[in-house]
Amino acid sequence: MKIAVVGTGYVGLVSGACFSEMGTDVTCVDIDIDKIEKLKKGIVPIYEPGLKSIVQRNHEADRLHFTTDLASVLNDMNIVFIAVGTPSDEDGNANLSYVKTVAKTIADNLTNPILVVTKSTVPVGTSYMIKDLIRKRLDERGLTDLQFDVASNPEFLKEGAAVEDFMSPDRVVVGVESEQAEELMTRLYRPFLLNNFRVIFMDILSSEMTKYASNAMLATRISFMNDIANLCELLGADVNMVRRGMGTDSRIGKNFLYPGCGYGGSCFPKDIRAIIKMGEDVGYEMNVLKSVENVNNKQKTILFYKFNKYFDGDIKGKTVAVWGLSFKPETDDMRDAPSLTLISSLQEAGVNVRAYDPAAMKEAKEKYLGDSIYYATDIYDAANNADAIIVPTEWKEFRMPNWDVLHKIMNNFLIVDGRNIYNSEEVNSNGFDYRGVGK
Repeated sequence: MKIAVVGTGYVGLVSGACFSEMGTDVTCVDIDIDKIEKLKKGIVPIYEPGLKSIVQRNHEADRLHFTTDLASVLNDMNIVFIAVGTPSDEDGNANLSYVKTVAKTIADNLTNPILVVTKSTVPVGTSYMIKDLIRKRLDERGLTDLQFDVASNPEFLKEGAAVEDFMSPDRVVVGVESEQAEELMTRLYRPFLLNNFRVIFMDILSSEMTKYASNAMLATRISFMNDIANLCELLGADVNMVRRGMGTDSRIGKNFLYPGCGYGGSCFPKDIRAIIKMGEDVGYEMNVLKSVENVNNKQKTILFYKFNKYFDGDIKGKTVAVWGLSFKPETDDMRDAPSLTLISSLQEAGVNVRAYDPAAMKEAKEKYLGDSIYYATDIYDAANNADAIIVPTEWKEFRMPNWDVLHKIMNNFLIVDGRNIYNSEEVNSNGFDYRGVGK
């Protein structure tokens, strides 16, 4: 079987590499010439544990190929996956311009039957929009008898664990409308069945909705726990104890009950906005998810609030060490990261920022912050002469710092822990003032 994956971001590159790891002949397509040339040399443009070795190994084995020209390979393929970005527009809609461009390229060049699968997160009904666009163009080209299928195969990958998730997923959701499409997708995923996971087939519209509903539920749990954490703090309760008590209830479970400084990344923020907009388009108000979004936006300000309150607003000219820039550990992705909200507030208040992140500093400098902050070589360099350490991202290497060293090199001794990774008693006993979330 031969497949093409259009788009070499987190979803497309991970999907293509992992399919090739199972023996499928895969061609990854992207319009970014520089990115494709680097991939041919084994240079992976994103930080994702385990991805580089898979890309290099399968490219060398001639199972994983890279090109900028979809038209040149299209008619050799059994399946084409659309895995391009669908960022939010100014109204909250998912921007489908990249999806439509890929569909138009397929429509203009297709001469053989094919299955077109949407893997990007797209509004409900997008697969049928793609089908109508391709069908209309084929008819205009006089190819009225040329048959093709569409399907939906949304991704459920966690950045930082995307390869592991793809190779051993909880489930694979596939939306189809024909037996031929179901049979082809079953063949593609058959090698993964040895891992005993489930492929769940359903109609296309339900498949598209499943992606949004899943992310919306996870985002809701996060914002709910942040709301509970803030209330715990005001009432004197400890949210960590509350979380443990809740998590032992089998109806609730322990996952996604960790309070913090808000969610970010490429999925939750834009998907919540998109599902709210889908509701508006059909006259239905998504009240719960509007609250989820509002709570999250407010939660991203909590780190600055705690820092500012500690110094009674007298913060101009002070220095802060920011430990963590990416929206979560094990990734360099900074899209909608809480660190950006924090740093923006600090800079507006005249605070000097010294930041360190194990993976995201190149991303931060090139795309988000430029030279407006100091990029440290490690956590101690960041903390040198600092008045506070603020932790927006829970990288493992932050968990056991040398408190004695920090105490010698800092001016003031505030620790604002946005992810509750430290024991407050231990931190306080080492001469620091600890501020966590919800306790």
